[in-house]
Order: sequence, then structure tokens, then C-alpha cells
Amino acid sequence: MARISLSNELKPYTGGETRLALEVTSVRQLFEVLGEQYPDLRPYLEAGIAVAIDGEIYQDALLQPIGGGSEVLLFTKIAGG
Repeated sequence: MARISLSNELKPYTGGETRLALEVTSVRQLFEVLGEQYPDLRPYLEAGIAVAIDGEIYQDALLQPIGGGSEVLLFTKIAGG
């Protein structure tokens, strides 16, 4: 089961939840599950948020696999300049 952490910026859209344990195998599946559980979060998932899996940050991560014991962090994308 993957351990999912959401940044504080996303907290208002999950009813205050920031830590979850979910059986998911990819970022795409994770976004689908989160969108179903937290409809207010769906627009942010569709717009794109950054994902860190086991410490590696991905800006476009939909196809990235998530292992059973992975730690996943979701946060708003970091703007470049």
C-alpha cells in the first residue's frame, strides 16, 4: 500500500486530509481514485500538480508507476523563471 501525502495547499479540497494509504499502481490511477474520493480536488489534478515518488520529483507523472511501499507527495507545480 502506497503512502500518499498532500501538501497543505491541497488540504482545503480534501476536507483537511493530508495523509492517505491507497492501493494504486500508477499516478494516473492515484489521480482517478483521489478525484472520486475528493471531487473538489479533481480540477487541480486535471490541471496538473507535481508528484514526488520516493523522493524523485516529476512534473508530468501520469504514467509513472507507484510501488506498493512507495511514498508519494502531491504538491502544486513549481513555476520556473
